[in-house]
Amino acid sequence: MKAIVVHQYGGPEVLKFEDYPDPVPGPGEVLVRVAAASVNPIDYKRRAGLTRDFYPIQFPGLIGIDIAGTVVKLGSGVKDFSVGDQVFAMADNTYAELCVVKAAILAKVPQGLDLIQAAALPLVTTTGNQLISATGIKAGQTVLVVGAAGNVGRSAAFTAKQRGAVVIAGVLKSQMDEAKTIGADQLVATDDDSAIANLLPLDVVADTVGGRTAEKLIAKIKPGGVFATVLEAPQNAAKYPSVRVVHVFSKFDRKTLEFMAEAVRDGKLIIPISQKMPLSEAAEAQAAAEKGGVGKILLVA
Repeated sequence: MKAIVVHQYGGPEVLKFEDYPDPVPGPGEVLVRVAAASVNPIDYKRRAGLTRDFYPIQFPGLIGIDIAGTVVKLGSGVKDFSVGDQVFAMADNTYAELCVVKAAILAKVPQGLDLIQAAALPLVTTTGNQLISATGIKAGQTVLVVGAAGNVGRSAAFTAKQRGAVVIAGVLKSQMDEAKTIGADQLVATDDDSAIANLLPLDVVADTVGGRTAEKLIAKIKPGGVFATVLEAPQNAAKYPSVRVVHVFSKFDRKTLEFMAEAVRDGKLIIPISQKMPLSEAAEAQAAAEKGGVGKILLVA
């Protein structure tokens, strides 16, 4: 098969489109012909060696987490899937034409959802959902989603609305028009100190940005409230001992992924896709993704 092979840590130029041995499914595994993968920050951080202490690459090796494709072969003991099923998942080594995925972390693409589009969803929608779930927020409580124009943020805002929360979308001033598609009850510019100062006390902050913005917003949480983040805790968190800080690391959950994907299919949740590029152009795709932007970039195999 063809795959994006990494021989050393470095910039996008280390991503090489080369021949690589076909993977073989073992017991409990499924071989998927990849329709598309998507580019996530963890992918280029891993390529650059920033995750080598906890998520290294065994050279020469592959990268990539999101996958959507078609089942082409079943390992022994797999009963829930059949050859020809359209599936998607958070897996590993997905920047390739073929990928082995454990059946336990695989889900079927909901009927009516485009297979290529499905590749954009696993990591960001699961993370956003679990970011809100970790807070234990209740109907009627108020949550500020920081970085709500991003894909994890959009997924968090949607999940919070589904739970009956009052949702404030925290975005940059330049994103205010784009943020109207998020479905939040209110918008606030997180790069406007006066807007932050005027915020009423919050029950929850769901953070996807970190840094100085997080330090400002933890101060706006009510005593007994929650600051949940996919990043590090704010450096000033110790000043607010009455606020519970929760770190969220996304974990596969089939029901969550299916629920979020159905919401995208039904138009209730919008995960913008900015570009679809050939798998062979993964280096260019990662370079573009590192510059920032709202939409997902897909690699079509």
